[in-house]
Amino acid sequence: MTPPTMQVYRVGGAVRDRLLGEPVQDCDWVVVGATPAQMEALGYKPVGRDFPVFLHPVTGEEYALARTERKSGRGYKGFLVHASPEVTLEEDLRRRDLTINAMAEAEDGTLVDPYNGQADLMAGLLRHVSPAFVEDPLRVLRVARFAARFGFRVAGETMELMRAMSAGGELADLTPERVWQELERALGESRPRRFLEVLRDCGALAVLFPEIDRLFGVPQRTDYHPEVDTGVHLLMVMDQATQLSREASVRFAALTHDLGKGTTPADVLPRHYGHEERSVELLRALCRRYRVPNRFRDLALIVARYHGICHRIDGVKASTVLKLLQGCDAFRRPDRFELFLLACEADFRGRLGLEDRPYPQAAFLRAALRAARDVDAGTLRAMGLDGEDFAEELRKRRIHAIGDARRADTSR
Repeated sequence: MTPPTMQVYRVGGAVRDRLLGEPVQDCDWVVVGATPAQMEALGYKPVGRDFPVFLHPVTGEEYALARTERKSGRGYKGFLVHASPEVTLEEDLRRRDLTINAMAEAEDGTLVDPYNGQADLMAGLLRHVSPAFVEDPLRVLRVARFAARFGFRVAGETMELMRAMSAGGELADLTPERVWQELERALGESRPRRFLEVLRDCGALAVLFPEIDRLFGVPQRTDYHPEVDTGVHLLMVMDQATQLSREASVRFAALTHDLGKGTTPADVLPRHYGHEERSVELLRALCRRYRVPNRFRDLALIVARYHGICHRIDGVKASTVLKLLQGCDAFRRPDRFELFLLACEADFRGRLGLEDRPYPQAAFLRAALRAARDVDAGTLRAMGLDGEDFAEELRKRRIHAIGDARRADTSR
């Protein structure tokens, strides 16, 4: 039998998304007025290690006892948690990050909104619930991610707290895994450029991703980049990548393709000689720092190294086209090569006034790859070729096939 004082509420994102008219993916529940023993007596399975969380015996959804938290030291997990039947729903909601996430819904559908989250939701505003916001540095990234998801603006007082946290060294407590997790999630949102804009506005971009932050204010040649500013170009490329693909690895490659331009010596600006190689080195370091998964890292590296030659593919020899295909491992990884072409197209079109320009380079490179792959290696083996002789003859025939593909290309 359910204890008479026990009350169950749907909380957080499920309430927010229902009010927005969006699909509710997962439901989180808070239980007020119950003890762990009472939950287990009702058939709930305890699973929480840091605080009392239980799985519903039928649905398997998580039910957490109402709790309060307070900072007890440095670090992401430096919190003291207090869960008891005396903790009220309002106290539980108060520990949450944003007002739009601090709403609850009773079993009869009544909205409980002690911090005016619904009004902020309708106004498109991200506002912190309480001064305790500063106790968790991850919230800086979460706010930026919610801005990327919903396109909301950040309340002025919340932005000031985020600036203070960024300037005060709070972000140093974030683990590499948590930073990457928030970045990956943000890349999958509908407006990933907003993630960058919010982080830059509060100073967190310079702290966490200095390679990206230093691109802003760096000039480029106006004949290639009418938008001039490399940082502005980056945001435009992110917009294009968002339109072209939902694949987060493509968007990550777009984000990191030009890192080397931030280290171009001032005396050679606005040209950026050799920025591709500098981009590769900076990208490797960033990926090590945040333990970026291989599929993200490897695609981003070939985009950083080869996007320039991809744009100029019309003016290079067939042998250079083959080197590009080999450098991208296109023969063994044609699916990844498709993602490479999407990231390159996003870069090409991420320029002021050129957003709708076609990118025939991609069509030619697809044709070149098909032609080179159609060269029959078995014929060469039948001729008795092996070792270096085999490799050289295969190279020559692939170059010839690429040349034929170029001559047959009517899309140029």
